[in-house]
Amino acid sequence: MATERSFGEIHFGAAELGNKARTRRLVMLADQLTRHPSGTLPHKLRDPAALQATYRLMSRDEVTHAAVLAAHREETLRRIADHAGPLLLVCDGTELDYTTITSLQHLGQIGNGECRRGYICQNCLVVDPQTRQAVGLANQILHVRADVPADETKEQSRQRQSRESRLWPDGTRSLPGDRRLIVVCDRGGDTFEELEHEQRSGRRFVIRSRHNRRVLTGHEGRGRKQYLESTLHRQPAAGSLTLEVAAAAGRPARTAKLEVSFVAVRLLPPKQKRGEYGDQPLALWAVRVWEPDPPRGAARLEWILLTNEPIGSCEDAERVIGWYECRWVVEEYHKALKSGCNIEDLQFCDESRLEPMIALLSVVALTLLNLRDASRRPDAKITPAHTLVGQEYVDVLSLWRHKEVRPTWSLHDFYQALARLGGHQNRKQDKQPGWLVLWRGWTTLQLLAIGAQAERRRKKVG
Repeated sequence: MATERSFGEIHFGAAELGNKARTRRLVMLADQLTRHPSGTLPHKLRDPAALQATYRLMSRDEVTHAAVLAAHREETLRRIADHAGPLLLVCDGTELDYTTITSLQHLGQIGNGECRRGYICQNCLVVDPQTRQAVGLANQILHVRADVPADETKEQSRQRQSRESRLWPDGTRSLPGDRRLIVVCDRGGDTFEELEHEQRSGRRFVIRSRHNRRVLTGHEGRGRKQYLESTLHRQPAAGSLTLEVAAAAGRPARTAKLEVSFVAVRLLPPKQKRGEYGDQPLALWAVRVWEPDPPRGAARLEWILLTNEPIGSCEDAERVIGWYECRWVVEEYHKALKSGCNIEDLQFCDESRLEPMIALLSVVALTLLNLRDASRRPDAKITPAHTLVGQEYVDVLSLWRHKEVRPTWSLHDFYQALARLGGHQNRKQDKQPGWLVLWRGWTTLQLLAIGAQAERRRKKVG
């Protein structure tokens, strides 16, 4: 979509795949997929020659998950280095289900005791907390859950390299130890191993508490041992805030009124070791966010957040809470992978071919989130649309919307029309269009652009 370098050139132009022809093919493929991301590969690539070229590319030994992702990771690290900060490293996993492809022999069990097979895909997404825009994918691990012997001891589990809890520290281990970076994790990241790893990394972190751990109050570590939750419940509210709670299955959207408290603690290591960490307590701050009076019939909201960001005031606590609220971006990203790019519909019969395509589509999926972010830019009403998207797209979409070409459209005009093309009604009471409706509009716009090109060729020949 860029006017100078294409999406594929920016994110994959430096990929090292053994020769330049393969890199050019990867760049071309990335650009094709950003235009037609939905459906199976034959739907994404309707040209049989392009489809066969893709199969050949993915079959090369040099084309691996790591090789495809490496160039994008370098671009992401460059963006991190150029950014003044802060930036969030939002870490989370999602399951990729390939149960129906019986030829894939090296997948792991997914789900809870169900006969499903696939990957646990652990992602580390870089997010700008000011704009909530996805900057890039800093890391991705495709984890195959091990078949663990029934008689495995706790010590054997702790030492096993395939232990699932290693995904959290492994996901950020290669990233810069920079205070501008803040690791954000949901409750799955609440292991003492991960907490100690991030405490020593040089980065900041915010991790939602899952375990009611033993603590000492204050960083000096005096007093008797207590439990985290009871310690926080004794703290008076230091302030209040409101939070917009999104609608979910069977739950309407609402505005929640929350109270906030915080306390400095020394977190004691568990008595029974379940990971690789030392014996020293961790000096952290704990922040509690809770809803004192939830509406009738609504589930009461409460979070406990653990952080190494110093908390001396309610404003400090609210800043940490705001970082954690950005965690929903990675959930949107996982929806983009599955609903927007149909990553689980890939039909490769060998893991060595499937995995590099997962890497490629994982980067392509970022464009869905960026479509939404571009439409919400504060300067969208005064910025010409052609500065971000090709003039051809502006001309075709304005012709569809107004029966005449309007080359001076703003970004706001362009994205409002794109949303309408994707099914959004643009009524005053409607919410701003999300990435899914914009992506539907974008894919339809590609067809309109192809039709316009064909018509121009027909007139030229005629």
